[in-house]
Amino acid sequence: MTAATRRLVALLAADIAGYSRLMEATPELTYASLRTLEREVVEPLIAAHRGQIAKRTGDGFLAWFETVSEALSGALAVQAAVSQRARANMQEIPLFYRMSVHLAEVFLEPTDIFGDGVNIGVRLQTHAEPGGVVVSDPAYALIEAPATAGFVDLGELSLKNIGRPIRAHALHAPGGVPTALAPSLHDGRPSIAVVPFHQFQPETSEDYFAEGVIEGIIHVLAGLREVFVLSQGSTQRYAGVAVDARQIGAELGVRYVLHGRVRRGGGQLRIATELLDAQSGTVLRSDLYGGRAEELFELQDRISQEVVQAIAPQVRQQELRRALRKHADVMSAYDLLLQALDQLHRFDQDSFFRAGGLLQQAISVDAGFVPARSYRAWWHILRTSQGWTSAPGADMAEVGRHSTMALALDGSDFLALAIRGHGLAWSRNYRASLDVLDRAIELGPNCALAWTARGLTCGYLGDMTEAIRCGEQALRLTPFDPFAFYHEAMLAQNLYFAGQGRAAIALGRKVLLRCPGFTSNLRLMAVALAAQGELAEARAMLDLLVDAEPDFNLTSFELRTVLPPALRGDYIARMRAAGAPS
Repeated sequence: MTAATRRLVALLAADIAGYSRLMEATPELTYASLRTLEREVVEPLIAAHRGQIAKRTGDGFLAWFETVSEALSGALAVQAAVSQRARANMQEIPLFYRMSVHLAEVFLEPTDIFGDGVNIGVRLQTHAEPGGVVVSDPAYALIEAPATAGFVDLGELSLKNIGRPIRAHALHAPGGVPTALAPSLHDGRPSIAVVPFHQFQPETSEDYFAEGVIEGIIHVLAGLREVFVLSQGSTQRYAGVAVDARQIGAELGVRYVLHGRVRRGGGQLRIATELLDAQSGTVLRSDLYGGRAEELFELQDRISQEVVQAIAPQVRQQELRRALRKHADVMSAYDLLLQALDQLHRFDQDSFFRAGGLLQQAISVDAGFVPARSYRAWWHILRTSQGWTSAPGADMAEVGRHSTMALALDGSDFLALAIRGHGLAWSRNYRASLDVLDRAIELGPNCALAWTARGLTCGYLGDMTEAIRCGEQALRLTPFDPFAFYHEAMLAQNLYFAGQGRAAIALGRKVLLRCPGFTSNLRLMAVALAAQGELAEARAMLDLLVDAEPDFNLTSFELRTVLPPALRGDYIARMRAAGAPS
């Protein structure tokens, strides 16, 4: 038996916040993410700060250092690196450590560590916020004054199985956990995922309608400050599968799940819904709605109102009425909209242009249907961004026409405001854009597009801290959304302009896997890689760009780009250095 060495050391204890819940939901991904984090972040950074990992604790570890300053600097280095990886979406499952630093006399063995101080360190870490560090008073006393800035005195803490209270101080790590990305960390509001509805008769060919019915319900919920609702695309992965509320809640980090079935035929419509508690899996309410097919909008409103009454009864009726959208006058216009949305975000060129035709049909059927106008304006923005137009000026004129008309019809529609604000930025009217986008978020606090558009505009105006915050909020609203690549690419752009080139590239690589032909991302990747001196890979990105946009050249890009002059010059110079055609 190897004799233990008794030493006075600085202990660093760490575990993963919410690990049990994550392992229950997605064990393989969680396990793989943890091992990658340990191998690529924890082990090298602990060693770099002259620490030694004495013990692994399943989802965490115990390390010891000769000094408190080394232990604290090692803890903060790990937390900062973990945070950066989460912001850059470098792992499928973002994991966040809670940490403590304690000074204690312990017994050291080659592969283990013992002593009362170890127990205190492990108990202290449970009082740390994800991404943060709690330091015991004995350790805190050895930290030099400049390094204590930002600490909060927690007072005396009662720790489980520890007979005496322990005074401690807390520090949230610089750039710590991006709460906008932490699936288990919502902001206290009731959180809900509305999963695609199924058909009563699955052999029919109306999946797009059954799944799309939730669009109207989510729109109402998204307009309420008191509720946190995920984007429609975030739940697309659950289309056509049996609903397991506990699994969905664990994977998406929500408290409630709404699902249902739809039958449409013979001029009649039937919708059955269940609202489930995602923690226990119990059914909170089960309802059956029926009526004529053209009464769909009234049924969507009823479902939304009854869900709100169940999960957020504090919402005032006046606020709820405000969130209800102006309905289409012609039912077929809504049907065409659902078909268009089914095609729009697939982002291959054929599907994209098919979506444009369906939106135009919806407008021709009902010229006053606000969502059709809004999405038509959005379609023109995307076409211009992709370089799929020979007349970007005409497209931008259409953006202005459709978005202005949408707001003339319903000035409180947050989606119309988000797209109008984004269109104003494309016209390089950034201040007006920000005003409109602020209004969009006020009316639609759960609208991911509004957050991303606001982030872009803040970036154009030079406020990179706010730009990144808005981008993270959009990602929080769109976990697993097939269209999340758009929000990720826009956040990557802001990371690049904020001087975080490596993080921008890491996030851009993820976008590349999800949507290889997204030209905004290919341009950014070429620029960011060129800035890092990686010209061979930058040229490879340009090759992919030209494949997706054969007529691309810097002259036409400079004319159509939304980038302001302060950002445009460097961006174009980097593309030119990578070999972009003039």
